[in-house]
Amino acid sequence: MKRYLIIAMLALGSIGMQAQQKQAPESTLALRVLVEEPIEPAPPTSKQLLENKLNQLLTQNGVASMDYLGQFFITVRVNPLSKDILGTAPTKISETMEVALYIADYYNQVVFSTTSATVKGIGETDSKCYMNALRQLKVNTPQIQQFVEEGKKKIIAYYNSQADRLITQAQTLSKMKKYEEALWIISTIPAECDKYDQALKAGLDIYQEYTDHLCDVNLAKARTAWASDQNAAGAQAAGEFLSQIYPDAKCYGDAMALYKEIKGKVLDDWKFEMKVYQDGVDTERERIHALRDVGVAYGKGQQPVTTHISNFIR
Repeated sequence: MKRYLIIAMLALGSIGMQAQQKQAPESTLALRVLVEEPIEPAPPTSKQLLENKLNQLLTQNGVASMDYLGQFFITVRVNPLSKDILGTAPTKISETMEVALYIADYYNQVVFSTTSATVKGIGETDSKCYMNALRQLKVNTPQIQQFVEEGKKKIIAYYNSQADRLITQAQTLSKMKKYEEALWIISTIPAECDKYDQALKAGLDIYQEYTDHLCDVNLAKARTAWASDQNAAGAQAAGEFLSQIYPDAKCYGDAMALYKEIKGKVLDDWKFEMKVYQDGVDTERERIHALRDVGVAYGKGQQPVTTHISNFIR
């Protein structure tokens, strides 16, 4: 009996651990892979190769790759060390290069982590030699993995120290009806941050204000469009505004009433349907994804004119 009790306790402990693992938020830490345009003697194709290497490195270490420049990024610099002409037939070129990797803060121009590796390539031309050398870069070495871990720790430490300020800044922007910018700030705080739960709660509150505001604006425009032309053309114009109203907005019921009124008059000529949440969908998870989408869209629109990093990446 004692043995059975021990087995049962172990099983319950295992279930509890699994439940905790399921409840843990998924990582949202993301970096932009930033490789500057190559200059001679680097061939143009070297940029894509290096970007692929860095994306692979991030994936292997549980970090997402952003398609726009946020605050933090990972980059690489290639520095030629030596070059020799080999006495072979045909003649070949041998070149040794240092590949330096950096994780840095673009806004504050601070390098958080750096490491380097030496690679060597041989080819019949300078371009082939250069590319063959870069192909030798291995991104799964303990040294390079440690480089990523160090960068991650410093980024998380940054957010741990700045989260309260960022949340307050987002709430202030929301009061000014700058909802997209507020959600962008909230969406940058990763799940690994100690204040992530507070940030997420603030973000969901801001997102509710955002959807309510959008609903009021778009419902008013839809009513105006329908009042101007109560026919298929007016229905089409109204539908463009109604399509931007979310199911959890406060005025959704009024929007649905207008939809039914229009539908009753234009019948099958109007193919529009109101947004609804699907049965069985985790509504809160959908809202979290939606607020991040709004924030990311705003962030993409705030890109710097130039991305030169030579003044602090050396």
